[in-house]
Amino acid sequence: MTTEQESRETGRAFVLDPATPDVHADNERLREAGPLVPVEVEGVRAWAATRYATLAAVLAHPDLSRDVSHWAPEGRAEVRKATAVEKITSDTSMLNSEGETHKRLRGPLIKAFTARRVQGLRPEIERMAAALVDELAALPPEPVDLRLHYAYPLPRDVISELMGIPPGMRDELHELTDVAARVGDGPDDVSGSRDALYVLLDKVIEVRRGTPGEDVITDLISVREQDGERLTRSELLDTIELLFIAGHVTTVNLITNAIRAMLTQPGQLDLVLGGSLPWSAVVEETLRWDSPVAHFPMRYAVRDLEIDGVTVRKGEAVLACFASAGRDPDQYGERACRFDAAAPQPGHLSFGHGPHFCLGAPLARMEGEVALAALFSAFPEMKLAGPASGTRPLGTVLGNSTRSLPVLLGRRAG
Repeated sequence: MTTEQESRETGRAFVLDPATPDVHADNERLREAGPLVPVEVEGVRAWAATRYATLAAVLAHPDLSRDVSHWAPEGRAEVRKATAVEKITSDTSMLNSEGETHKRLRGPLIKAFTARRVQGLRPEIERMAAALVDELAALPPEPVDLRLHYAYPLPRDVISELMGIPPGMRDELHELTDVAARVGDGPDDVSGSRDALYVLLDKVIEVRRGTPGEDVITDLISVREQDGERLTRSELLDTIELLFIAGHVTTVNLITNAIRAMLTQPGQLDLVLGGSLPWSAVVEETLRWDSPVAHFPMRYAVRDLEIDGVTVRKGEAVLACFASAGRDPDQYGERACRFDAAAPQPGHLSFGHGPHFCLGAPLARMEGEVALAALFSAFPEMKLAGPASGTRPLGTVLGNSTRSLPVLLGRRAG
């Protein structure tokens, strides 16, 4: 972002660069520019909600809708094919619905993510984490990419089991979603993989229709077949894709970011291993300080409105800046940019706010706690493989993490 781009007087917007080497430095400049700042994201103009209070107001505002029909035609015309903005804003799942439509699409999923059902998964998640730790211990004594070999496979396998992905189809599904998860050095253009993903999801639906089970996809198929008006085929496909990708990619980022924080923030790991702090405190502080989501499009003004002294015109788009809000000094004071899991946690917005609050929040929290406890109990002497380890960003405007996390595991405890 250049000084010229930052100038409000020139009428030019901040350009959000997917390849930025430091999203938090960019976010600091955005917050300094104001609570609601004009930006350009993948060629699309929008207002960016940069501060905590502003983002909270945007997420719950009755006159800001996720329904794309409220987006002005000139705004929609700016959307480029095969971009993150195009994929998110064209989705027909509950992600971009409001009111009764949102309730209709969200309703069948609520029972899958109740606290009771999630807690019932803990023993299986602990077993999966232990198996992955054993695999890590069997690797040669050289740098190990923990994003690839640990932070990624755990939530991927959990969501595969919860949703009912047939075991024989998981390898292909995982290959297609590796690109979306930014695992390794795959292509940045994911349009081809997404086309293939839809073809595979069609096959998954047919398998589950013929062999129903106690899983989310079977529940969704049942809803569609009992009442086709409650769930169209397009909505069914988009809902399954949303749950699978959103149900593990953000948790991959959470676990990766939390491990990196434990290896780079002095004294924090000692507090947990010494019993002074629970892993849940580390998870919550990571969600605040290094949110798994950087920016998320869009909400649209259904009428002219004012937020924090800024007028948003009917049809204009607003971008949610989660990583920026998590380091807002107005909300978190002098510790805003410092990781401190022992400090009082006044809350964060990383799972959203209002009617679109993330259904999978309890599952993500538990996966993070289980993953960190299993990993650091086994390898308490672990350290980064070098000063540049974990510094290469994902290269997307959506996610906030690193493409790899090379570490030296050290001796296994016990």
